Amino acid sequence: MSEPHHHDHTEPPSDLVLRVKALESLLVEKGLVDPAAIDLLIDSYESKIGPRNGARVVARTWSDPTFKKWLLQDATSAIASLGYTGRQGEHMKVVENTSKVHNLVVCTLCSCYPWPVLGLPPVWYKSPPYRARAIADPRGVLKEFGTEVNEDVEIRVWDSTSEVRYLVLSERPAGTDGWTEERLATLVTRNSMIGVERAKSAQRD
Repeated sequence: MSEPHHHDHTEPPSDLVLRVKALESLLVEKGLVDPAAIDLLIDSYESKIGPRNGARVVARTWSDPTFKKWLLQDATSAIASLGYTGRQGEHMKVVENTSKVHNLVVCTLCSCYPWPVLGLPPVWYKSPPYRARAIADPRGVLKEFGTEVNEDVEIRVWDSTSEVRYLVLSERPAGTDGWTEERLATLVTRNSMIGVERAKSAQRD
């Protein structure tokens, strides 16, 4: 079920990208910035800082039913209560995976993405093939990520826009009773919050 797509592009304008690249090249050339340090910073935002925030949100819902109810009703406020706010973190909506429903997030016209809780968008998320196939063949896309979804499970595809950005709440993995929120958060990945994968199993923790 795709949401209406009234849209402002959130990708940086091409001239801004060029300016950033030129500045980066100049700083590296002058010996003021180490290219490896830039790569490390980008990796931190892409795979650690942002996704770690989202993982804490999900882990809180797994251990606090009251917070989960709030999150599903008013995600923006619930997430902000944990200190995760900022540009492109507005207008959040959380959709819950269950034994009967699996949710998948896409942005067909641009790369609308909740940076404060997911970090930088992965390259594949912004790619035209993912955008097109997530809508046309979501089950096939999930299979390519190693996520097998039974035929009796409904797959819902949510189209993010500048007016609403989605985060997928995975089912809590079995065998995690008594776990702390911190430990539960280690099972939540960026891909599970986009919906292309499930949360990691307790056995793989």
